[in-house]
Amino acid sequence: MKHFYKRMGRAMTVPAGLAIGIGLAVLFVVNRQTPTHDDSASVVPSLAVIEVQPLAFRLEARGYGAARPAETWQAVANVPGRVVERHPDLESGTLLREGTLLLALDPSRYRLAIAEAEAELAGLVAEKDQVEAEAENIRRLLKLERDRLGLAEQELSRIESLAESGTVSSSKRDEQIRATLAQRQAVFLLDNQLRVLPSRRERLEAQVERASTRLEQARRDLEDTRFVAPYDLRLREVDVEMHQHVGAGQRIFQADSIEAAEVEAHIPISMILRLMGGVALLQPGPDALDLAERLDFSAIRAEVVLVGAEGVHWPARVSRVASGLDPRTRTVRVVVTVDEPYRDARPPDRPPLQRDMYVRVHLSTDSPEPLLAVPAAAVHRGEVYRVDKDDRLELRPVRTAFEQNDLAVIREGLAPGDRVIVDDPVPALHGMSVKPIRDRELERRLQRSAAGDVP
Repeated sequence: MKHFYKRMGRAMTVPAGLAIGIGLAVLFVVNRQTPTHDDSASVVPSLAVIEVQPLAFRLEARGYGAARPAETWQAVANVPGRVVERHPDLESGTLLREGTLLLALDPSRYRLAIAEAEAELAGLVAEKDQVEAEAENIRRLLKLERDRLGLAEQELSRIESLAESGTVSSSKRDEQIRATLAQRQAVFLLDNQLRVLPSRRERLEAQVERASTRLEQARRDLEDTRFVAPYDLRLREVDVEMHQHVGAGQRIFQADSIEAAEVEAHIPISMILRLMGGVALLQPGPDALDLAERLDFSAIRAEVVLVGAEGVHWPARVSRVASGLDPRTRTVRVVVTVDEPYRDARPPDRPPLQRDMYVRVHLSTDSPEPLLAVPAAAVHRGEVYRVDKDDRLELRPVRTAFEQNDLAVIREGLAPGDRVIVDDPVPALHGMSVKPIRDRELERRLQRSAAGDVP
């Protein structure tokens, strides 16, 4: 019996515990107090704000590329010959001035060809002059023979009249007929000679033209034996030595112009379209095909910066836009030109802009109209924290046009005069009270950054 009561006591312990727990829960719910919000006791955060205003904006685009000379000379022998003169500094990397004689081939055979062509031409000219003299003599003789023929015709007519009356014998008449025929033959021969002379003259003129062409070709061949620098250049590769025989078509050396350098920069399409939006359109002619004839490239400021050495840069100008997009990166290929890339060169601190240097190209132009911009960090996943007229935080959705120099250009969602929070409040609750503090120094920095004055 004692064990029975002990088991029953243990069985009742669990329901009793549950009943006590439920009773306590009901008691707590009945006696609970609703929490109250005491605005007077809460702390209003102080947050930095800026007043959004339209800013004078400089549109920028950036791309990368490798430098190359604007002109490259591939010196190839047009005529064969032996090297008889070679500049002592004709070596790779040497800088030489315009007009410097770099190399000369043996000119003897070409001088002989010139002398031969000149002699042939002189003989043909003399023969042509002789033909002209003959033509003048034949014309004079023909005039005399025609006069004699006229007299013979008159004499024949008179003798025939006398012969009909029996005054002159028939033998006399026959003699005069023979004399008249002979005179006619003489006139015919001279006239025939005069008719042949134009063809002789044309043949001689053709021979003179051929001899003149040979003479001109011989003179050009003689000029091709001398290689003179067409501009200030830097030698790249030299493939000949003194006394070496070179054949026609053989490459002798390569040289790059140092008067100008080019960079084909690969720029994203979005950047170049934004930049071109600030470039004025020209009034092209009816035959204008080049893009440079339709857009004012002079309005675009360009600068080339050596990658890895930010202090080394060169002023540049936009020359053209290469045809087609880059097939790999789908970027626009803009070609900029740097004039006098070797000017003010002071290696190693300031090297000249040389072939294959990897550089960054900066392009910029002024926006045709002011733009609304805020710090890019002030845009939080498509929203900005705006302070309304009651100094309460408002989550304002915005659409950004683009970002540049840590600035976000706002397309929709803000208006001039709006106050935007540039701090990052935690938590950022819509409708919470804030204490705005205008950051005028930040506004001035934004103005400088928008104008492209980025340190």
